[in-house]
Amino acid sequence: MEALFTKYELWAALIFVILATYFWRGLGVLASGRINKDGEIFKWLSAVTYAILGSLTLKLILLPVGLLSQIPMYYRIFVSAVCLFVMLSKKGRLVPALVVGSVLIMLYDFIKDFF
Repeated sequence: MEALFTKYELWAALIFVILATYFWRGLGVLASGRINKDGEIFKWLSAVTYAILGSLTLKLILLPVGLLSQIPMYYRIFVSAVCLFVMLSKKGRLVPALVVGSVLIMLYDFIKDFF
């Protein structure tokens, strides 16, 4: 990488990337005061976001890539159901659901090595 750029060109590229990122963030902050969160456009964007997130989660469970593909589908579905139950048991329990899911996946790997 250093053969392509000099030391100063790398610093210039880094500064440019930082400025470009914070420029768009700043515009977002300025525009956020004018956005009606109860408006139809915001509701539509929220629905599209949740649909994409749901489809990616389902793809990860049903068609995993990498290490997760070594875990049987019935166990992935079981872990997903347990996590969903933990998350829905009380509102706002996302972190405990993620911890429970991680522990259950690690437990499967631990038990698999001994049996």
